[in-house]
Amino acid sequence: MSTPTLSDTDLDRIRTAVAEAEQRTSGEIVPYLVERSGRYEVAVWRGASVAAMGTMFIAILVLQFYDGWGLGWLYASWGLALLASLAGVVGALLATIAPVKRLLAGEDRLARRVHRRASLAFLDEEVFSTRDRTGILLFVSLFEHRIEVLGDSGINEQVSPEEWIEVVDTIRRGIKQGDLANGLVEAIGLCGQLLEEKGVAIQPDDTDELPDNIRLRKE
Repeated sequence: MSTPTLSDTDLDRIRTAVAEAEQRTSGEIVPYLVERSGRYEVAVWRGASVAAMGTMFIAILVLQFYDGWGLGWLYASWGLALLASLAGVVGALLATIAPVKRLLAGEDRLARRVHRRASLAFLDEEVFSTRDRTGILLFVSLFEHRIEVLGDSGINEQVSPEEWIEVVDTIRRGIKQGDLANGLVEAIGLCGQLLEEKGVAIQPDDTDELPDNIRLRKE
């Protein structure tokens, strides 16, 4: 699946969706999109190690059961070393392919990196700085295929983590359908509805405390 992109029209749609959602509630919604939350160098080392060890294991099996003369070079230490080195290089190259890198990095590592990056974005964008602590971060990390919703204390008092599932699923569905912008627009609308239902009511003197545009970051 190719990396989703956002046109100027998409950016305007998202900005409008945030503004409309915030007209019904005191929540301040911050959409945030990153290409990836980490480099995952460990995946390259794991790919090289797995390929080298797997090749060595196969070579040893061949030496055990092959009686011919055609693979005599395998009996030399340099032959095994060369074979393992070549396999390691191939494994490292394969580990640069996104699905393979995710697999080798491991689900736990991906989850930790994305949560840490989302928490950093929460601080960088000062989502915590609203008057009634009603900021919400919609964080999408494309490489990891992960989405997090982080609410400030005023939101978390009224909305449980489970109630964000539909919002997350809506963004994910939009990405799978090749329409990230539409997924975000629908999810932002759902945020507004949910906050309105939960009583995060707009105040008479409410002001727009955080910018409505989506934040786009490389990492």
